[in-house]
Amino acid sequence: MKKKITKIDLINFETNIATLFNQGKIKSPVHLYSGNENIMIHIFKKIKKNDWVFCSWRSHYQCLLKGVPEKILKKEIIEGRSISLCFPKYRIYSSGIAGGNLPIALGMAISLKRKKSKNMVYCFMGEMTSETGIAHETIKYSINFKLPIHFIIEDNKKSVCTDTRIAWKTKKLTYQEVNNKYITYYKYNNSYPHSGAGKRVEF
Repeated sequence: MKKKITKIDLINFETNIATLFNQGKIKSPVHLYSGNENIMIHIFKKIKKNDWVFCSWRSHYQCLLKGVPEKILKKEIIEGRSISLCFPKYRIYSSGIAGGNLPIALGMAISLKRKKSKNMVYCFMGEMTSETGIAHETIKYSINFKLPIHFIIEDNKKSVCTDTRIAWKTKKLTYQEVNNKYITYYKYNNSYPHSGAGKRVEF
C-alpha cells in the first residue's frame, strides 16, 4: 500500500535536500518548494495511480505525491537529476526546459483520448511559462478538442530573476484566478530562491 504523504513529509524532504545542497553534496541545480504543501496535497487527491503527471524543473513534491519512494527520489537528486526527474513506472516526467513538458503532455492526452482511456494527464507549469506561446497553444488545443488533460499553473513570482508581470507589462496574468475543468491556478510564497537553497550557488 502506498504511503500517505503528509505536509510534514514534504517539508522534511525539501529541508533535507536543501541541507545536502548547501553542504556541497549535490553538485547540480535544485529547485525547491515551500509554502504550497496543502494545495499540492489537495490537487493530488484527484490524481489517480494510472494518471500521468508532467512537471517542470521543480518537481520533488509531485514525485513524492505520485508514489516515488523517498530513497529512490533522493538518490536521483544527489546524482544530479533534480531538474529532469523521470519515473515511467510511476507515470511522472519532468523537463528542465521551460515549457518543454507541455507538448509531451498534450501528446499523451491525445493518445489517451484515441484509446478511449479513463486516465487523465496533469501538467504543471510556472506563471512565466503560462504566458508563453507554447502554453497558450497547448491549452487552447486541449480545450477545443476536449482532451483529458488538466493544467496547474503555479505562481510564486520567481521566474528566474525576472518578475513575470513586469516582463509582460501587465498587472494580471492571462490565467490568473482561473479555476475550471482544464485549469487550476494558485499563488504561493516560496522561501527558497528560484534555484538553490539560500547558500552556495543560487539565482
